[in-house]
Amino acid sequence: MLNRNGPLRGVRVVEFAGLGPAPFACMMLADMGADVVRIARPGQKPLFGIDQKYNLYDRSRASVTLDLRDPDQKAQAGALATRAEIVIEGYRPGVMERLGLGPDVLLAQNPALVFGRMTGWGQDGPLKDRAGHDLNYMAISGALWAIGPAGTPPPPPQNIIADLAGGGMMMVAGVLAALTHARASGEGQVVDSCMSDGAALMMVMQYGMKAAGLGHSGARGADILNGGAAWYQCYETGDGGYVSIGAIEPQFFAKLLETVGRADDPVFADQYGPNGQAAMQEALRALFLERTRDEWCAILEQVDACFAPVLSMDEAPLHPHNAGRGTFVDTDGIVQPGPCPRFSRTPSDPPTHGDGGQLVLEDVLAAWEG
Repeated sequence: MLNRNGPLRGVRVVEFAGLGPAPFACMMLADMGADVVRIARPGQKPLFGIDQKYNLYDRSRASVTLDLRDPDQKAQAGALATRAEIVIEGYRPGVMERLGLGPDVLLAQNPALVFGRMTGWGQDGPLKDRAGHDLNYMAISGALWAIGPAGTPPPPPQNIIADLAGGGMMMVAGVLAALTHARASGEGQVVDSCMSDGAALMMVMQYGMKAAGLGHSGARGADILNGGAAWYQCYETGDGGYVSIGAIEPQFFAKLLETVGRADDPVFADQYGPNGQAAMQEALRALFLERTRDEWCAILEQVDACFAPVLSMDEAPLHPHNAGRGTFVDTDGIVQPGPCPRFSRTPSDPPTHGDGGQLVLEDVLAAWEG
């Protein structure tokens, strides 16, 4: 066992190894000190065929390899799962039941068990049995429609919104809430974490703005937070780099204009006026082309103008703020984001290798006895 430090030290988690948001959730639990054991399938490979050490979702925990089609090994998986406080699986609805490892079976043996289920479309609904990925779950939630410039299809915004935020992080919140209830009452339960639900929840502010009729026309590239405002944009700089401006509040917009010498420019007189946004955008576009990205950093990082450079993955770990906070860590030569959030009394250990190695099942069962 890895015996990691953190506020969840001693919490026993069994992960049925899968892809994407379920491993990400288990990574976060392991980062926070939980004793996570992955049940991997024989011959299971990471997505895209990368070497396992680079599969960072699997960091800070170890595995046992079990063939769940083999009755004896399936029974071993069940014995391990019933000794856990939390089980997390990411199969399609019904798969765990067909294996004989569904929540009804495991909760009958351990009534306080928290059984986390990660799917794209949920445990019920017309699409529950269909395949999908982050882009599809975002698309059905309303989150994808408003991303990107007008007149073009919405771009794929990586796998962050539905996969990781709407799926993995919702799972973490859900199983920890259910664990709090289980420890107080002895009653376990099923946590249904659905990526399309989670992506929709990420849009809660936008749905409120829409209902209020405030700055939400429904058009791509036309609203405050999706490109319609000149003061909430990314701009190209003279060296081909980019900077981000998020000066939503008047005081920050005023500081931006003062710092760049445009405080008296009539183009910027009405910050929120819908008819002036195009002219302000054009003026700011021309302004930021006058200097390099680093020159703008030297000017604007010193004031409250809601400014930041747009950094590549190579550059981000080297930025003085990230370096000063230790946001990124180097583990076995692999630069990666460190555990987050941070805890003052029970700090997390740095992440370990992408896979903590193979455990002997009997050793895990013995360690988790009782």
